[in-house]
Amino acid sequence: MRAALIPIAIVALLLAGVGCQGPVEYLGVALFYEPARLPESQTLLDLPYRDDEYADPVKHRLDLFLPDPATSGWPTLIFIHGGSWTAGDRTTEAGGVQIFRNIGRYFASQGVGVAVISYRLQPQASWHDQLQDVADATRFVRKRVVEYGGEPDAIYLSGHSAGAWLAARAGYDSELLLDAGIPPASLCGFVLVSGAGYDIKDGETYALGASRDFFVKHFDDGAPDWDIRASVVPLVRASLPRTLVMYGGAEPPRLQRQSELLVGALEEVGARVAHVVVPWEGHQSIVLTLSRGDKTSARVILDWMDATPCPGQRTVAPADPSDRADADVAAASTTP
Repeated sequence: MRAALIPIAIVALLLAGVGCQGPVEYLGVALFYEPARLPESQTLLDLPYRDDEYADPVKHRLDLFLPDPATSGWPTLIFIHGGSWTAGDRTTEAGGVQIFRNIGRYFASQGVGVAVISYRLQPQASWHDQLQDVADATRFVRKRVVEYGGEPDAIYLSGHSAGAWLAARAGYDSELLLDAGIPPASLCGFVLVSGAGYDIKDGETYALGASRDFFVKHFDDGAPDWDIRASVVPLVRASLPRTLVMYGGAEPPRLQRQSELLVGALEEVGARVAHVVVPWEGHQSIVLTLSRGDKTSARVILDWMDATPCPGQRTVAPADPSDRADADVAAASTTP
């Protein structure tokens, strides 16, 4: 494992100064790709989660990855890609491999259903439109997984970078969920990896190098309190489903601070939160670890999902013990 640290560090240096990840940034990290295996019969690609006259024929689609058909009651992870709210897709390729679809295959092979979604991008769509896409996809997934044995009230919203913001900002917004016909109780938890924009008003984040102009461009909709309404922290409350906040120890301090602000806000109100800092990983490389059972990130997520399963949820099938990255997990910083 340590032999890979040097090339990962080189990739991180080459990508230094780049913000939220986009397709080009995966060219380096794809060097460390490890394919996950899943039968084609358990893979449903390009499903439209909206089919009305206003549906986007490309972006209103998702891929569904199913666990062993002999099982039932399994939870579903809805994964949302990042890309600074302006780039990326569930089908994004880097070096000839599909990073996000591989995450779906891996978790499905471990007994977790996965929906990897696309959504409309800025500037053609607003951040409000993007949240609506997440809500629409979630509604579709809840209905569809029942056909294959999934538990509709064991849904986990997850994402990386901008995708983590979308998962939290949509899932923490009970009004948005209810308007979309989603019972808030159907959400089992949140898996937020290397998120940004949780507290857009935080001055220390900008002192650490974040660009306020960036957030003005992407979120200022003309309302005087746009930076509050676009943030996740103001929506924090004790009754939220549990949240796993994860980021790499080699990520820029400005991104680490945003995750820490969210963890602090959740802890302050008594919400259930787990906090994991993955050693060695940067903002880009951590995405690859989400589909590798020998790395910290994937194992932490599976163990966390098993720790407190939602009503009706079957526990995740234990992986081969040899896949567990025990040394890495022991080194991770966690708050239960």
